[in-house]
Amino acid sequence: MSDSANEVPEEGVEAGSQPASGPAPDAIDEAIAEILDAAETEPTEPKSETEQLQDLVAERTGDLQRLHAEYANYKKRVDRDRLLSRSAGIEAVVLDLLPVLDSVEAAREHSELVGGFKLVAEELEKITAKYGLEVFGEVGEPFDPQIHEALMQMPMAGDFEVATVSAVMQHGVRLNDRVIRPARVGVAEPDASAE
Repeated sequence: MSDSANEVPEEGVEAGSQPASGPAPDAIDEAIAEILDAAETEPTEPKSETEQLQDLVAERTGDLQRLHAEYANYKKRVDRDRLLSRSAGIEAVVLDLLPVLDSVEAAREHSELVGGFKLVAEELEKITAKYGLEVFGEVGEPFDPQIHEALMQMPMAGDFEVATVSAVMQHGVRLNDRVIRPARVGVAEPDASAE
């Protein structure tokens, strides 16, 4: 007798049926046939040494270009962060110096800015101007709520058509075109009876 006739099916598997796990033999045969067909259609000649070197050069050139682009982006990011850090440091120092600058301005208004102290004050103002500090807020300029803080309404002589600064209690401060302290002012409204 042949061995195949005496085979007894395993428990849970009927005679002539596939086991539950694993691919079907037909699927395996089809996959092998596809691989063999693909191998036959591909050129069987190995690449020449020149072609291999050209491929290697192209690969390395691509790697170098990617690395160069990454470095350029990194450099831009570091430069931007450095500039922001520098600006934040300057702003912190200027904010700490504001009371000193206010005292210098008060001394100037009371004619107490004389002698060596005057030279020190002028040098301090030159240095702060070098870093972009600008003082603003003068009597007679149009009132702008974005840069002025109105503390009171005060009459002002003269003919004007828009709300105008009539008194300055505290000058405003800009640092590189950014208002870090608004000017505290009195505001005069135009005379409505003149119309």
